[in-house]
Amino acid sequence: MARSYLSLILSTLLLLLTAAEAEQGKTKKFPVVVSTWPFLEAVRAAWRAVDNGISAVDAVVEGCSACEELRCDGTVGPGGSPNENGETMLDALVMDGVGAVAAMRYVKDGIRAARLVMKHSQHTLLAGEGASAFAISMGLPGPMNLSSPESLKKWLDWKENRCQPNFRKNVVPANDCGPYKPKHGGMDVSRDVCTVSCEMRTIEYRIPLVGPHNHDTISMVVIDKMGHIAVGTSTNGATYKIPGRVGDGPIAGSSAYADDEVGGCGATGDGDIMMRFLPCYQVVESMRQGMKPEEAAKDAVSRIARKFPDFVGAVVAVDKNGSHAGACHGWTFQYSVQSPDMDDVQVFTVLP
Repeated sequence: MARSYLSLILSTLLLLLTAAEAEQGKTKKFPVVVSTWPFLEAVRAAWRAVDNGISAVDAVVEGCSACEELRCDGTVGPGGSPNENGETMLDALVMDGVGAVAAMRYVKDGIRAARLVMKHSQHTLLAGEGASAFAISMGLPGPMNLSSPESLKKWLDWKENRCQPNFRKNVVPANDCGPYKPKHGGMDVSRDVCTVSCEMRTIEYRIPLVGPHNHDTISMVVIDKMGHIAVGTSTNGATYKIPGRVGDGPIAGSSAYADDEVGGCGATGDGDIMMRFLPCYQVVESMRQGMKPEEAAKDAVSRIARKFPDFVGAVVAVDKNGSHAGACHGWTFQYSVQSPDMDDVQVFTVLP
């Protein structure tokens, strides 16, 4: 009888030990940091923050802010991607709740401005000089000139090249700098009318102006030690864009999206096309319906490619357990990851 009782105690202890080890193994999968492109220092900054117990949203801000300060590839933060007027403007988004800024001038801290919108207003998105004024009133430094010698030289070279390439269409002059006018002399609503469904069927596509070194949005997903998920993006947008243009960077569901119950997503590429499809919202909803990250990412990209076969873009999907995968179209895509089983950031390459 005593032997049976001892055997029962040992069996119970063994079960408890096994459960504890399983739980310990489970917690070791977090935190996780995933970012578009090989922005290694940005991922390391987010990792240091979240590994020290900071929340997912604060880690996202730290990571994207590091990229802004480093001016990653000249496409994030101040000093890059001049618009038609030679000015650098910023777009950013943070999602734990949602806050975003678009076409923001005079303030260099895009992701921190987005966080302030989320934390200190009931709005989702502020744009233009209003976003700048709000950010400065909340304590961010400014106003300041966001251009750099490099961005101004790029703009002057573009002007010498007769403002080519650019994002105009159906205008005159077609192959020179403006001012521009409609090609046929004005708006004629009786001609060339196309419904929304017609536009979505359009296969015609401009010569791509998006590439790995003129449109590298940082889009970051962080899962903290508690399993909470946050996402964020920062970009200075498409080079030589028309002033006032807002891309997918500050649009929740397009450049990034997250749901604690499911996972998160980040996107990069031709935002003018991608924002029409909300690819990151699609990725998260597909994972909610049972798709694995790789399947969800490929599905979201393929939905765009069917309508715009020449578009350039990519998404990275992360489920709530930290599993990740990417998909791309029109270019080779890389994304960066750091998790507890890695000594340092690892870069994953995804082929189109």
